[in-house]
Amino acid sequence: MLRPLLIAVGSISLALGVVGIVLPLVPTTPFLLLAAACFARSSGRLHDYLVGHRVLGTYISNYYEKAMTRKDKARTLTVLWVGIGLSVWLIGEPIPAIILPLIALAVTIHILRLSPRG
Repeated sequence: MLRPLLIAVGSISLALGVVGIVLPLVPTTPFLLLAAACFARSSGRLHDYLVGHRVLGTYISNYYEKAMTRKDKARTLTVLWVGIGLSVWLIGEPIPAIILPLIALAVTIHILRLSPRG
């Protein structure tokens, strides 16, 4: 009974994590971590696939190791700031124009403080 529920929650989390790669403001890593946790408790095959995935597995290993390569940092920060800039421009309101860059600044500081990897 619990196994199908965990697979369903893991699959939805995985889908949201993938969407978060493209859409700013939708978190990627927390959804992928939730998917990995659900799959670890319900399907070893799905867990191994996710953790070993060329792109998605990197998010999970970066989180656990608290490290990122310089290339990953540069790519992440570029997508973050382009996405935030685009969001601010499309929304066109003063409050989001203040809050979104502050969030991006906090995320930037966090990412830059991660240990270099590779």
